[in-house]
Amino acid sequence: MKSIFLIFILSVGLILTSSNTKHEYYVSVTNIEHAKEQQSVQIISQVFIDDFERLIRERYDETITLAQDDEPELVDVYMKRYLEDKLKISINGKAYKFNFIGKEYKEDITYCYLEIENIKDIKSIKVVNRLLFDILPEQQNIVRLKLNDRNKSFLLIPENDECMLNFN
Repeated sequence: MKSIFLIFILSVGLILTSSNTKHEYYVSVTNIEHAKEQQSVQIISQVFIDDFERLIRERYDETITLAQDDEPELVDVYMKRYLEDKLKISINGKAYKFNFIGKEYKEDITYCYLEIENIKDIKSIKVVNRLLFDILPEQQNIVRLKLNDRNKSFLLIPENDECMLNFN
């Protein structure tokens, strides 16, 4: 079973790093890591540019085109608003809001950088990831946690959009 999951993760990695703008799979990857020295939780969400663009056009502004040199500043506002609505993180039983640090585009992927500050210890974490479920019913979201010297991955789908990890 682990080997099947590993093959799936590697396949998704290849899909996400391909430079082809059309894709058959609708997958995002969110990496969550506890930076103990900085006492923060650092989050990177990777979403296909065309999927994010479609979402922004449908929800906020149909004239937006992502990854352009003259991209409107409103894009960051829209991305932050959407991420705050669809990505929820609770640590030690308390819901936290994250800071939207920024975003960048590499090939056909949008990388969104987020951070939760003032987190000394993590005894439990709950992640709800509903990114793109509202426009893509076949969307799947991979959540990769690197916390307390443990690595754990979860595959979230619209019917099961949250994961929980306890360190007891």
